Amino acid sequence: MLNGLLDIYDSWKTQLDKTGEPYYLKIWLYEPHFSESQVVCAIGKKLHFYDNAFLQGNENKIMNTATYGIISDRLKQFEWEHHIDEEHLANNIVGNIEEYAAPQDYFETLRWFNRMMKKPHRTTPYDEPTDECFEFYSFKKGDVWVGGRL
Repeated sequence: MLNGLLDIYDSWKTQLDKTGEPYYLKIWLYEPHFSESQVVCAIGKKLHFYDNAFLQGNENKIMNTATYGIISDRLKQFEWEHHIDEEHLANNIVGNIEEYAAPQDYFETLRWFNRMMKKPHRTTPYDEPTDECFEFYSFKKGDVWVGGRL
């Protein structure tokens, strides 16, 4: 799969370079949720759409390309930045009991949410709060390496 992502990146880069226009082209490599890894591109009005997609990670953390075996040499051709992969939940995710097919479904969801809130997380207020939704909670799932070539 990683070889495929690298091939896609190379192919897209070749095409984008021909346009002479600025672009965002990166590989997002998730650890440990590798199956979420992807090549991401933005151009034109969306050029800066992904600039703040992730919380900045440890700037001193260096990607261990050796863990990727024979593809290690290809990965070393990229500049990798460490970021945090998070799951985001809105404060109103549980909803109201009336929205559930059965009361036990509501209480099960409420118990899950209360367990989640006991885990380490950060809280961010919504830019445009409503009565029901005024903040969201971010829980670390893992790391994401954002890589590209100049």
